[in-house]
Amino acid sequence: TPVITRIVRMEFHPAHADDFLAHFRGVAPHIRAFPGVRRLELHRDVHQPNVFYTYSLWDCEDDLEAYRGSDLFKDAWQQAKSWFSEKPQAFSLQQELVLA
Repeated sequence: TPVITRIVRMEFHPAHADDFLAHFRGVAPHIRAFPGVRRLELHRDVHQPNVFYTYSLWDCEDDLEAYRGSDLFKDAWQQAKSWFSEKPQAFSLQQELVLA
């Protein structure tokens, strides 16, 4: 089974961008420890400091879905949702080609 790459774009009210960052730093070790997570990164947009992207690698789609149904996800997402200024966008991807 191919590894799943998950990218989520989140736009926050500017006043809450740093709140989200602090929140994510607190929950990230727990997310990273979830079964099936190979990698977890948080990126901030260079030109829009209130826009963040999570980039995660999962062993398989079932592991990702198990996380999305977990209390850890529900609790972490519930807090973040209150700070969104736009609806998040999520993408699940399979690698097709790598040129190194």
